[in-house]
Amino acid sequence: MDKSRLPNFYKYSVSERLRLLYERQVLSEDSYHTLMDGVATLDVESADRMVENVVGVFGLPMGLGLNFVINDKPYIVPLVVEEPSIIAALSSAAKLVRGNGGFEAHSEKPLMMGQIQVVDITHPARARQILLQNKDKILNLANSLHPNMVARGGGAKDMEVIIHPSASARGDMVVAQLLVDTCDAMGANLVNTMCEGVATLVEEMTGGTVFLRILSNLTDRAMVSASCKIPVSLLEGKGYSGESVRDGIILANDFAAVDAYRAATHNKGIMNGIDPVAIATGNDWRAIESAAHAYAGRGNTYTCLTSWTKDDEGNLVGGIRLPLKVGTVGGSLQSNPGVKVAHEILGVESARELAELMAVVGLAQNFSALRALSTDGIQRGHMTLHARSVAMTAGATPDNFDKVVDKLVASGEIKIWKAKDIIRDIELGPGADLSGAFRIESELVPETRGAGYGKVILLGEHAVVYGSHAIAAPVKLNIQAQIKDYDDGVNLTIPRWGVEQRVMLNGKRENSLSASLDLILERLHLKEESMSIEVWPHVPRAMGLGASAALAVGVIRALDQRYKLNLSDTDVNGIAFDVEKLAHGGTPSGIDNTLATYRQFMLYKKGHPPVMKEIFSPKPIPIVIGLSGTESLTATMVTKVRNNWENNRFLYERIFAEIDGLTLEGVKAIESNNLTQLGELMNICQGLLNALGVSSWEIEELIQIARDNGALGAKLTGGGGGGSMVAICPDNAERVAAAMRKAGYRAMITEIGGSPEGGQS
Repeated sequence: MDKSRLPNFYKYSVSERLRLLYERQVLSEDSYHTLMDGVATLDVESADRMVENVVGVFGLPMGLGLNFVINDKPYIVPLVVEEPSIIAALSSAAKLVRGNGGFEAHSEKPLMMGQIQVVDITHPARARQILLQNKDKILNLANSLHPNMVARGGGAKDMEVIIHPSASARGDMVVAQLLVDTCDAMGANLVNTMCEGVATLVEEMTGGTVFLRILSNLTDRAMVSASCKIPVSLLEGKGYSGESVRDGIILANDFAAVDAYRAATHNKGIMNGIDPVAIATGNDWRAIESAAHAYAGRGNTYTCLTSWTKDDEGNLVGGIRLPLKVGTVGGSLQSNPGVKVAHEILGVESARELAELMAVVGLAQNFSALRALSTDGIQRGHMTLHARSVAMTAGATPDNFDKVVDKLVASGEIKIWKAKDIIRDIELGPGADLSGAFRIESELVPETRGAGYGKVILLGEHAVVYGSHAIAAPVKLNIQAQIKDYDDGVNLTIPRWGVEQRVMLNGKRENSLSASLDLILERLHLKEESMSIEVWPHVPRAMGLGASAALAVGVIRALDQRYKLNLSDTDVNGIAFDVEKLAHGGTPSGIDNTLATYRQFMLYKKGHPPVMKEIFSPKPIPIVIGLSGTESLTATMVTKVRNNWENNRFLYERIFAEIDGLTLEGVKAIESNNLTQLGELMNICQGLLNALGVSSWEIEELIQIARDNGALGAKLTGGGGGGSMVAICPDNAERVAAAMRKAGYRAMITEIGGSPEGGQS
């Protein structure tokens, strides 16, 4: 199994990611518990033994770069870094390159240089000659100081002697340079010890005075190279052809090759990838930085460390060559428990292998940066990620996090103070609840925006696809959209979902969002218009609450408003239904788009035309919506039920008929305000849905929590397989929601029905 491929890894919680790594045997049981228990960092006592005047331990995030294949070996790369977007960009670049065979890397023998400075020499040339004639004697003395390193195949291997004419007031300067193979150790102390040890002998031989004897961090005797080849077909996207992206990357690299100011930023981007690996693996990132920049400035000017060209077939070819001396053994690498875990995740067997991997990471990071600069620009892509980081720093909670990010991006001021102001406003606003549960309040829809609404299904999901009735109610959650002018093409921005992309309207429909927008614009004859579509989703995605239909309706209404199309509700609903067919594989019931459009508490039955009977409840019905945190695609669950139905129609149609009967009884219970009866019908319906195989253990746990805390009835809502559940809670909504939150789930309190406008929540 290729352990470096972990699709949708970013969507999991931290604990779920760790569990997945443990199950894939990336982490041992000890390391799994170390990370789960939060003890992968230095303790204060250990820190106090490392440096002076310790007052605490400073933490940084550790994330994983995925998808790397280097010399045909897959890698997961741990990175310790606080800057957002680096890890995502690396994983994306690695995924793209692995599509063409991955990276290649090569390293030279890891030699480190130690320098012995000799001054006060009467005849420098003669001194140099004497040192070279006695090279073996000096090397033997140096190696006698570290016999264990010699036994491992390392030790002092060679010596060079150079003269710096008139380098000081004390005349010419002679420098003896020991070249030491430190094997898998970083080797700084070892080299310094050797230089100290041979200093007296050098003085005796030259008649001069030895002053400095110390290693050099310009490790250009430990060079590492890495390369990759990317077909232009893999570069195409965001409205740019592969050729234009390739040529843009080459041109950007050419700039850095001749301009020191540009090269400084270019190389900083490379080190954005290398340094986090150095920190994660316990290596001296300051020494690595020093070597890289000294090497970049070795000629007449400071230049870039990478090269990007095209080959005869038109492929983009990238390469990097830089000095990289790192270690995989030694006491300093063992002092931090997080370093041990990082090495376990990496699975490298030598320091040279680690250096090759780090060079690849630097090249991948450089590719991502140049690609962004050559297309949409880095700043644009950073905005949402930066807002998420700022929101977290300001103390946003899981319940208000997305809303804080939305408001930050909309404000244009991605600052911590701004985020704190937003959090305070939210906490003091109508959505706050002293019990800690989140109460849904109506989101005001500005006049410049369109909106589509989410829904809950009380009775009848899945059976409704086969002609049975269903009871559904709109909720106050909506998805809003706004259309703005744009220079060229169609751009889509959904900060809460981390989406900022140019929409391809070429019929290829490379993802579901592009496909849906392509269809909508085609139906509205707007494909020739340039526009920016901004979306604010308040309906959780893939949670069975009708987010895809609400998004479609919101965008259609925003387009209707911007271009004055005078669409009727029937028009909006019809286009949204076509989008639903696209999103759900052609067989949706139509209930989601109908609720998103009409926003009515209704009894629904699929047909031509469908039955849409409005339901009037005498009083609002308090409900709690529990979110399992596990995303589920309705299309997947509908297909699962369909396959089972085709294999045993008699059995499944009996279940659908039972659900249909419960649904019709449910209408009577709602209209008579008999919530006890409604809850009982929902409990029975949940049993039947469980028989259909569309529940999950998270949903079952939420249902049990609701019932244990006094809910009259509870069941899943929507497609199931995760997603959400709904509970009838006339007297104890706060208690039920608080119990769900205590168990680690999100919960929302709201009401359905009972409004004078015809059931709108």
